[in-house]
Amino acid sequence: MRFIILGVAIALFCSCKQRTQAPAVDHIPMELSFQRFDQRFFALDTQQLEKSLSNLEKESPGFYYDFMNYILGTSGNPSDTNTQRTTAIFLQQYRSVYDSLQPSFENIEALKKQIKKAHQYLSYYFPSFKPGPIWFYMGPFDAPGIAVLQQGVAIGLQQYAGSNFFAYQTPELQSLYPVYLSRRFESPYIVPTLVKAITADLFPDQSDGKNLIEQMIEKGKYWYLSRLILPTTADSLITGFTTAQLEWCIENEGLIWTHLIRSDELQTLNPVFIQNYLGEAPFTQGLSQEYSPGNIGQWIGWRIVEAYAEKNKKSTPTQLMQTPATEILEKAKYKPR
Repeated sequence: MRFIILGVAIALFCSCKQRTQAPAVDHIPMELSFQRFDQRFFALDTQQLEKSLSNLEKESPGFYYDFMNYILGTSGNPSDTNTQRTTAIFLQQYRSVYDSLQPSFENIEALKKQIKKAHQYLSYYFPSFKPGPIWFYMGPFDAPGIAVLQQGVAIGLQQYAGSNFFAYQTPELQSLYPVYLSRRFESPYIVPTLVKAITADLFPDQSDGKNLIEQMIEKGKYWYLSRLILPTTADSLITGFTTAQLEWCIENEGLIWTHLIRSDELQTLNPVFIQNYLGEAPFTQGLSQEYSPGNIGQWIGWRIVEAYAEKNKKSTPTQLMQTPATEILEKAKYKPR
C-alpha cells in the first residue's frame, strides 16, 4: 500500500477566484466504483469472526489486505488468532466512533458527484490516468485520511468527523493533532486532499535535496494542479489556511517575498529553515504570529508557478510538472507588490 498522506483542512470558505475559464468536462465518461468498506467491516459478526472475515476478504479483495496489513497491522488471515483478536479489539474500541460518524456519511451522493467531477478533470488533463475504486474505511485516528493504493484510493473517515468531534477533544489526540491541525478535520476537504494525493502519485515529489526556493516551487506545483482540477473550490480548502491567514498572505505577498529575499534563506539547504517555511505549524517564524500560516513557502511557490504558467500558456500541466524549478523561477519573473 503506497501511502500519500495529506492533512485535512477546515471548511472556512473564502471567495473562490476562478483564474481561468475551466474546460467543459461533463462529456467525459467516468464510471467510478465506490466501496463502503467501513460499513462492511463494522457489520462483522464478532461471534463468528473467522467466517465473517473470510466473507469480507471475498467481498473486498482489492482493499481487505491493505486494511488488515497496513492499518490494523495483522496478517489478515481469517483463521489467524491474532487477526481475530486485533479485529475484535478494534471493533470494540471504535464502535462508538463509527456509530457517531455514520449519520454524517450515511448519504454520500453529493460527495460522490464531487469526486466524479474531479476525476473528469483529472482525465481531461491527464488522459492516461486510469481511476480505480474509491474505498471508504474507518481506521485508528493515526491512520491516513487519504491513501493512494495500487488500484484506487482509500478515504479514512476518522479524519473527517468535524473539528468539534468528541474524540478529537481528548488529550491524547490533541497531542497528536494540535488545534491548528484538528481544526481542519472537516469533510469538505476530502476531495481536495484526494486530488493532491493522486497528483502526487502521478508526479512524485522532486523536492528532496533541493534548496528552499526550489522546494517551494516543486511543492507549489501541486496546489497549481489542484486549482486546475478543482476550479470552483475555495483556496482555503486547497491550502488549509484559514480565511484570515489567506487574506493576510494576499495582502502581504510582496512583504513575504521581500522577507525571504532579505533573510538570504532562499538558497539554504538547512532543514531547520526549510521546515520553518514548508512545515505544518500554527504560524511562520519571522512573520506575523497572528496571521501568517505555517507552510507559507508552498503558497509563494504556487504563486511563482502561476506566474510562470501565465507567461507560458502553451505549457501543458504535464510539461509544467516536469519543468525544473530553476527554470520556472527564471521564466516566471515573479515580482509581487
